Amino acid sequence: MLETVILIVFAMIGVSLLLNLWRLLIGPSVPDRILALDTMYINTIALIILYGMSMGTSLYFEAALLIAMLGFVSTVAVCKYLLRGDIIE
Repeated sequence: MLETVILIVFAMIGVSLLLNLWRLLIGPSVPDRILALDTMYINTIALIILYGMSMGTSLYFEAALLIAMLGFVSTVAVCKYLLRGDIIE
């Protein structure tokens, strides 16, 4: 039963990624696009964790942690660039 639920959640997160991609490409403003990109990072982390659960290994949890850190740093850098025009002061 867990395998069926994992497949259903894979499909739901896949649809969510497609909707985020649509918002990223069509978004009316730059903050909407940044938010869509940040949400895509979160959905990718969820996919990696689900894949790790389905394979039964903990290696993918470490990869998800690395992607979470990269997503946070990149979101902060893009927001800082939009606010001030430069990343490093």
